[in-house]
Amino acid sequence: MPSRSAPEPTERPLSQPSSQPLSVPSSVPLSVLHARVNQWYADEGRKHLPWREAGCSPWGVFLSEVMSQQTPLARVEPIWREWMARWPTPGDLAAAAPGEAVRAWGRLGYPRRALRLHEAATVMVERHDGHVPSTPEELLALPGVGAYTAAAVSCFAFGIPEVVVDTNVRRVLARTIEGKAFPNLTLNRAETRLAADSMPADLDDANTWNVAVMELGALVCVARGPRCEECPVADLCAWNLAGRPAYDGPPRRGQTWHGTDRQVRGELLHRLREAHAAVPLALLEDVADDRTQVMRCLDSLVADGLVEPLTRSRFRLPA
Repeated sequence: MPSRSAPEPTERPLSQPSSQPLSVPSSVPLSVLHARVNQWYADEGRKHLPWREAGCSPWGVFLSEVMSQQTPLARVEPIWREWMARWPTPGDLAAAAPGEAVRAWGRLGYPRRALRLHEAATVMVERHDGHVPSTPEELLALPGVGAYTAAAVSCFAFGIPEVVVDTNVRRVLARTIEGKAFPNLTLNRAETRLAADSMPADLDDANTWNVAVMELGALVCVARGPRCEECPVADLCAWNLAGRPAYDGPPRRGQTWHGTDRQVRGELLHRLREAHAAVPLALLEDVADDRTQVMRCLDSLVADGLVEPLTRSRFRLPA
C-alpha cells in the first residue's frame, strides 16, 4: 500500500504575492504577536483534547473538524470518542449503513454532517485507498468539505500550514490588528488576506499559530465578555488600546431554537434514532403542536436523505 504521508512543504502555501503590500499595519509587531500567542497556547491551550494528541490519526482529525463546526467542543468530545471506537478508519464508517452514522450523531446538531461524513469516507475508500487525503485540493473534492475544513485538516493532520480561518480567528484578528469589536458578518477576501498576511513564516510556528490563535478566540477573546485581563497580547491589541469601542456594524442576531424547524427536525430524528426500527407517522405527528410544520420538516428530512419513507406511512433512518 502506498504511503499517505504528507509531502514535505518547502514554503508556506497561500503566501502573499510580493507585488501587493501586506494588509497588516506596520505598527503591529507580528513577531511578538506570534511568540506570545504561541507561548500562551503551550501554557494554556486544551492539548488534552484527543484529536490534538500526537498519536491521533488524520481520520480522527478529520472527524473532529467536521463535528466541531458550530458545535462546542465539550459536546463533540464524547461523540468523537464513540465514533473513533466504532469506526476507527474511513473504511469502517463506509461499510456501515448511512442511517447508523445519523443515529450515532446524536444531538450534535446539523445532522446532514453525519451523512456527508459517511459519503466522504466512501470516497476515501474508493479514491484514496481508505486514507484521508492530505492536500487541500483533494480534501475539497470530498463531499461536504469546504475551504475551512480542507485547510484545517491539511494543517492539523499533515503539518501543511494552510491559512485556517474560522470565526474565532477572524474575531482575534479583527480586534488585535484592525481595532474592531467584531469581524464582518461573513468571511470576505480582505479578511482571508489579513489571515494569510498574519501567518508566521516559519512552518512549525505557522502550524502552532493556526491552532493557538483559534484557541485564544475560543477561550479568551470570546464574542461576549472578552477576558482581556487574561489575554497575552492585550497591550498590543488595537481594539483594547482604543478603549474597546462598541460594534457599529450591521445587527448581529443570535440564532433562535425553540419552535423552529430546526428543533422539530431534531425531535423527529431523535424519535427515529431511539426506535431502531420503522416508525409509523402517527408516532411522529405530535413532536410539535403544528402538524403542518411537522410534515414540512419530515418532508425536508426525506429530501436531505436523513429519513427514508416506507410503505404504510412509516419512516426510518436510511439503510
